[in-house]
Amino acid sequence: MNDFIDPAYEATDAVINKQRELPFIWLLPLCALLISGWLIYKTLSEKGPQITITFSSADGLEIDKTKIKYLDVEIGKVSDIVINKDLKTISVTAQMHKDSSDYLTENTQFWVVRPQIGLSGISGLGTLMSGNYIAIKPEKGKKEDHFTGLNLPPVLKSNAQGKKFILETTNIGSMRSGTPINFHGIAVGEVLEYELAKNADNIKLTIFVNAPYEQFIRANTRFWIDSGINLSAGADGFKLRTGPLSALLGGGIAFRTSTDDKAEDIVPENTSFQLFDDYDQSTQIIYHRTVKVVMYFDESVRGLTMGAPVLLRGIPVGKVTDIKLEINAKTAEIHTPVIVEIEPDRIVVVNKQDNITPKDNIEQLIGKGMQAQLQTGSLLTGQLFVALNLFPNSKIALHSNNTGYPEFPTRPNPLNQIVNSAQTIMDKISKLPLETMTAEINKTLASLQNTSKAATTTLVTANGTIGTLDKTMTSAQKVLTTLEPGSTTQYELNQLLQELTQSVNSVKQLTDYLQEHPDSLIRGKKEN
Repeated sequence: MNDFIDPAYEATDAVINKQRELPFIWLLPLCALLISGWLIYKTLSEKGPQITITFSSADGLEIDKTKIKYLDVEIGKVSDIVINKDLKTISVTAQMHKDSSDYLTENTQFWVVRPQIGLSGISGLGTLMSGNYIAIKPEKGKKEDHFTGLNLPPVLKSNAQGKKFILETTNIGSMRSGTPINFHGIAVGEVLEYELAKNADNIKLTIFVNAPYEQFIRANTRFWIDSGINLSAGADGFKLRTGPLSALLGGGIAFRTSTDDKAEDIVPENTSFQLFDDYDQSTQIIYHRTVKVVMYFDESVRGLTMGAPVLLRGIPVGKVTDIKLEINAKTAEIHTPVIVEIEPDRIVVVNKQDNITPKDNIEQLIGKGMQAQLQTGSLLTGQLFVALNLFPNSKIALHSNNTGYPEFPTRPNPLNQIVNSAQTIMDKISKLPLETMTAEINKTLASLQNTSKAATTTLVTANGTIGTLDKTMTSAQKVLTTLEPGSTTQYELNQLLQELTQSVNSVKQLTDYLQEHPDSLIRGKKEN
């Protein structure tokens, strides 16, 4: 049988390879593991910090939907919202992008952007379609991951270019954060914030003026409160000045720069300026050299206020700075010292002499009879001002001055003198026996009435007498016709008739005059 075996198919010993090979199917999980690890590493390496923001409300905020944006670029997203333990606020946890870590400092601000309508316009309209989002305003400072969100967006945007300045005023009025700053009617900035000064004597407003308008803020720039409308009266009539509509509705601040200022007069940031109450005050010249004097007025100073002008022949030379009330404990005398600030630089001194101070000039004027009076500036408002004028050869009465300021003599208000004279006359009239005089007048009127009745009776009697005389004359004329012409009886009777005719004419004249002038019985006949 062995002969039939093909030599090519002879059996040989098999060689067994004991090295095991990794099946190809295990490569897939390995690749997936490597890819997952790489993705995890990439995610962790690119993952930004996690922050917490505290808000008063979660209105408009949603987990995994509300975004955090800076300059309209997404840099994070809200990942969780929880109510804090105080039950008054909420905490928003947000996952930020890696590149945003430089923005997160202790001075960084967050706020929710919503649609808003205000005097400055409409903002946040884009959120009507995309929803509310959290905006960020980064600032330099130390790293931080816990923040308190703002209830209102900050006035100054993070990318604004310009300068900050300080305005000092004693009356803030309706000005708030966001109040516009206007220059020639153009909105060039806004109020950032305000605070009470440390000594509580004024208010400091921090304003921001946008570029390039900050270059117009110079050493002599004047700021004033712009109410939007200003009505003034002058010799040429009334003048009406109007500002922007926003200032008319919510107030504003305006400023102007003097034409004398030059470009090199530009002031640095945070320079302080005075904020005037209106435009007219901003146009007044400020004098830094002053002399204080005291004036004692022994009359009512109602209507005189601090800041009231002091006029010398109608020209302002100072203002009232303080009004006090003094009572002498020994004599019980009441005095009203008024402190006045005189500005000598307002007066041009001709033929100026050396070593003569403003106080010396004031003493010379007092020696020539200059005195102060309270006068009414407006009958409508009753406001008073101090008027200075010369009253030569008048008596000067000074008081016991304990104020430390030189005393300026005063004289009564001329209007008060008229009122006092009228009051004196009324007092004299009130002392008259008016009741007795009234009774006497009534008696006189009754006597006049009786006289008038008697005059009327006299007129009636006179008329009757005239009628009787007429009849008598008629009878006498008939008798004359019967007498012998040329006889003595006819002659005497004719003379009688002539006398009767004259009497009748006299009575008629008297009657006619009394009828036209019945008061002549009381007052007598008027002389021609």
